[in-house]
Amino acid sequence: MPPSSVVIGVDSSTQSTKAAVVDGATGRLLAVGRAPHEVTGTDGARESDPEAWWSALRDALAGALKDADVPASAVTGIGVAGQQHGLVVLDGRGRPLRGALLWNDTRSAPQAAELTEALGGPRAWTARTGSVPVPSMTATKWQWLRANDPDTVRSAAAVRLPHDFLTERLCGSAVTDPGDASGTCWYSTATGAYDDELLALLDLPARLLPAVAPTGGTRVGTLTAAAAEELGLPEGVAVAAGTGDNMAAAVGLGLGGAGLLDHAALSLGTSGTVFAGGLRRPDDPALAGFAAADGTYLPLACTLNCTLAVDRIAVLLGLDRDDATPGGETVLLPYLDGERTPDLPHAAGLLTGLRHATTPQQVLGAAYEGAAFTALRALDAVLEACGVDPADPAAADRPLRLVGGGARGRTWLETVRRLSGRPVILPESGELVALGAAALALGAATGEEPVAAAAGWATAQGPLLPALPRDDETWERLGTVLTRATPALLD
Repeated sequence: MPPSSVVIGVDSSTQSTKAAVVDGATGRLLAVGRAPHEVTGTDGARESDPEAWWSALRDALAGALKDADVPASAVTGIGVAGQQHGLVVLDGRGRPLRGALLWNDTRSAPQAAELTEALGGPRAWTARTGSVPVPSMTATKWQWLRANDPDTVRSAAAVRLPHDFLTERLCGSAVTDPGDASGTCWYSTATGAYDDELLALLDLPARLLPAVAPTGGTRVGTLTAAAAEELGLPEGVAVAAGTGDNMAAAVGLGLGGAGLLDHAALSLGTSGTVFAGGLRRPDDPALAGFAAADGTYLPLACTLNCTLAVDRIAVLLGLDRDDATPGGETVLLPYLDGERTPDLPHAAGLLTGLRHATTPQQVLGAAYEGAAFTALRALDAVLEACGVDPADPAAADRPLRLVGGGARGRTWLETVRRLSGRPVILPESGELVALGAAALALGAATGEEPVAAAAGWATAQGPLLPALPRDDETWERLGTVLTRATPALLD
């Protein structure tokens, strides 16, 4: 029997858009449509055309609706989760003035340092925004644009994040949510509003920014006639405020006030992120102290170099990505695009510990270890930000939820288990960001609490793998190399 109510969750990521058609009552994933994006740039530049995101949303949704074989009239809500931090600058007609600067564009490293000093250092920033302005943060990109493309700044009629841009195309409302807004470094997680002093520091008029909805599941409008016609959907479909991709993943995992608190997840994708939903506002300069989509908090650490970096090492070695063995004495820190955590935007990859007997498989294994170590070393800090003692046996026994494309890879799984020493859950739902966005869409359509809805859908269920003894020798070796190489080689 076909579902009576269908919601659409959109995952607009760095590389592609996915549109998930979901049974609103059960959370059953009926179909997923996909369409790619193009990312351009060299030497730290990473840009995309926002119009291509809209085209990809349209194409992905068309494919999903066709495969799901449900009538468009059954769709009641749509929500967008987008890549965080991207800077989209629009003219008065809502059209992009230039390519969007993406989260992994590291050209704004000088501006990040200048902003950090201008406010009085990292602690001053975390006290207000929850985060320090590293190059990924949107405020640093605005400063870079002011210095390098002043004509665009003078012509700007609106400034948006990627998910804001798409939501506005859907419903015509200029709106964001606390979760994605908290990644800009001009929104205060202490006050729950834009920070006027920071906007003055950035010379960014508040009138250029979208309104902030109470939550990502807040209904902010319905599809405009133009959007409905282009997407083949009814005009009355509810549109959620939406959120950032990491916040949506947390919703999809049921992490938040109406679900699991103080439980961590590790996402292995283009970036590596570790995060947990909590009730305590984060205030640690080593973390991104984000707000969550549901009004709680989402302390998060993000690394730039994850699956793509390790795959690049495999290509250089002429190996299949799973043709790897533990690195032994070899250490490889695969910081091919600089690094965000730790804050080393000018770093390059570092290889040390080679011997005559070292094999290509060990070098590749060392790349996995370096990437996993970089993501996992922040896990304790994330838990501490939630008010949890990582040394507490109860906390150590709490499973780590492993998601993202890398979670399906044998070597990634083995490496994370060996270096974390924690039990691991592999959620069977493979599209957690899109499912989280669908839960937000359900909230917009029905008023149901999205985290509770996702928990009821059981999206986070999957095999539980027992803990392995942590490989302390490899952990210590990686930590020693990172400490000694910074700042001499990596800074």
